[in-house]
Amino acid sequence: MNGWATWRLSCRWLLACLLALLGVTLCGCFKWEKLIFSTDEEMHFPADLSALAFEEVLFTAPGEVTLYGWYLPGQPGKPLILFFHGTATNLSHEIEYLARLHDLGTTVFAFDYRGYGQSSGEPSEQGTYQDAGGALDYLRTRGWEPAQIIYCGRSLGAAVALDFALKNPPAGLVLESPFTSLAGLICYHYQLTCPLLRQVYAGFYNNLGKITQLRSPLLIFQGEKDTIVPRQMAEELFRRAPEPKTIYLVAGAGHGDLWQVGGAPYWEHWKRFLNKNVTTSASLP
Repeated sequence: MNGWATWRLSCRWLLACLLALLGVTLCGCFKWEKLIFSTDEEMHFPADLSALAFEEVLFTAPGEVTLYGWYLPGQPGKPLILFFHGTATNLSHEIEYLARLHDLGTTVFAFDYRGYGQSSGEPSEQGTYQDAGGALDYLRTRGWEPAQIIYCGRSLGAAVALDFALKNPPAGLVLESPFTSLAGLICYHYQLTCPLLRQVYAGFYNNLGKITQLRSPLLIFQGEKDTIVPRQMAEELFRRAPEPKTIYLVAGAGHGDLWQVGGAPYWEHWKRFLNKNVTTSASLP
C-alpha cells in the first residue's frame, strides 16, 4: 500500500468516525461495509511485460460477477500459489511480487476481487469469500485441488485466505501483515470512536476468532515497523494458531514492503515452507 493509498484509506476511516459521531440513526441507512474497501479500478502496467508469461483469465463467482485474473504456469511437479491481495490495490500493482513468487518454480494464480481492477460487481466481505470460491472452481478446471495449493494473503487478503483455508484446507497457508479483526484494527487507529465503530464492525473479518480452527501449516510474515497493522496483532494470531506454525518478523519492514526489505531471508522462509509442506508429485498439474 503506497502513501497515497494509505492517506486515502485514512480519510475514509476519518469520514466513518465523523458519521459515527452524528448518531446511531445513521446506522440504519448508511452502508458501513463500503468503508472497508478502498477499490482501485485503474490498472498500471509496466511498459514491458515480456519477461512475465501470464495468461489473462476471466471467470465467474456467485452474484453474477466476472472476475479478472492471471495464471502463471510453473514447473511440472511444483505446487500452485493462490494469491489474495489487500485493499487499495489491484493486480497491476503486484506484478513484481507475483514474478518473484513465480521464480520459486511454482504456478501462480492471482485475481482481483469484485469491484477491483477489471473485475465487475460491488465489494463486500461475503463477496470476497465468494470470489475465492470462484477462483478455486476455475483452478479445478485446470486440474488443481486445495491439497496441491498454497494460499497466500496480504493484509485484507490474509483475512480472505484464512477464511477460505478453513472451508477448503490447502497444503499450506501464508499470511502477510494479518490483523486480528477489523474491529480491533479500527480501535487501534481510532480509539476515541472505538465504542461506536466496534458495534458497527463487530464480526467483520474476525481472524482471531477463526485461526484456532486452522488445520493447515501456517507461515506468518510481519513487518516490525508496520504502522497500519501492528506486529502485536500478527504475534497474537501466531499464539492462537495450532501447530505447525512459523512466524518471521522482518526487521525494518512496514506494511507492504516485506519482500523488498526482507530480501534473501524472506525468500528462504518461503522455500523452506514449500519444501516442507508440499510433496513433489507427478499428480500435480
